[in-house]
Amino acid sequence: MNNSVKTKKDQQTLKLIEGTFTKREALNIINSVVDVKINFHKVHRLSIQEGNENDECKFDNSRIQELMESKKETKAFLRALESKGQNIKITSTVTISLEE
Repeated sequence: MNNSVKTKKDQQTLKLIEGTFTKREALNIINSVVDVKINFHKVHRLSIQEGNENDECKFDNSRIQELMESKKETKAFLRALESKGQNIKITSTVTISLEE
């Protein structure tokens, strides 16, 4: 079994990001991951509104805003780091399980 995927009976864990990166690489990785999630919500919102243009899509709209704000804060955090040549460590794990 691949070390980046662990499986239990009703749960799977995926190491999505694990490693050390330069500030530029870290920014690119974070921006890419968050942009994919923002686009997911935009497409979801569009598909809902095609069926019902009166639907305000409150969850998708609020999630998009939340992700955009987090992206901005993370970018500011990474840019403010005085790494003096040090790399940035990023660890991200996705856990997949049944909703109870």
